[in-house]
Amino acid sequence: MTRSLQAVYEKGVLRPLEPLLLQEHQQVTVTVSDQADGDWLDAAFLRHLETQADDSVTLEEVRVALAKIPGSMAEDFHKERNDRF
Repeated sequence: MTRSLQAVYEKGVLRPLEPLLLQEHQQVTVTVSDQADGDWLDAAFLRHLETQADDSVTLEEVRVALAKIPGSMAEDFHKERNDRF
């Protein structure tokens, strides 16, 4: 299992800010980054996305197109979040 999460450094110990599905005394590999929130995204990928954007499409056009999709994805999002934790 590999995942990124937020933690707080207190009194020499990293304390995760969310539950971890780990066994007691299980050894893991930790990568530490002190970048501000939001900086964890892959900068190279974000730069790539900027080259793919179509500035001629308005936000309203996107909303209209998305409104035509039947159903709701809310249950999918909730299930995906619950599966991770």
